Amino acid sequence: MTMRDTDRALVQAATAVSKLRCRSQRHTVASAVRTADGRVFTGVNVHHTAGGSCAELVVIGTAATQGVTELETIVTVADRGREVAAPCAGCRQVLRDHFPSLRVIVGELDALRVVEIGELPG
Repeated sequence: MTMRDTDRALVQAATAVSKLRCRSQRHTVASAVRTADGRVFTGVNVHHTAGGSCAELVVIGTAATQGVTELETIVTVADRGREVAAPCAGCRQVLRDHFPSLRVIVGELDALRVVEIGELPG
């Protein structure tokens, strides 16, 4: 799938949150998600020695608190916005189960692309 202007804006939103909020080992990854009506929600991971929550799950919860039940596109950035990361296997499963038509932005920063969640392995 081709990258839309709204997809690029979503990457920018996640990157901005990553640069602003991912300044310690507690928060190292940021996600941004867009709803079908264009609303954008962001979140960061919560790392702890006993485990933690991935940014994708935090952003799903954030959207849910606002009554959102359908998500259109998600992107996750790491290294303070210097790389786009695919969701981990556990998050891919949650995303597939809850949002089977979700679009995911992946790839190198200079060659980003959009795939459907079902196209990602595992």
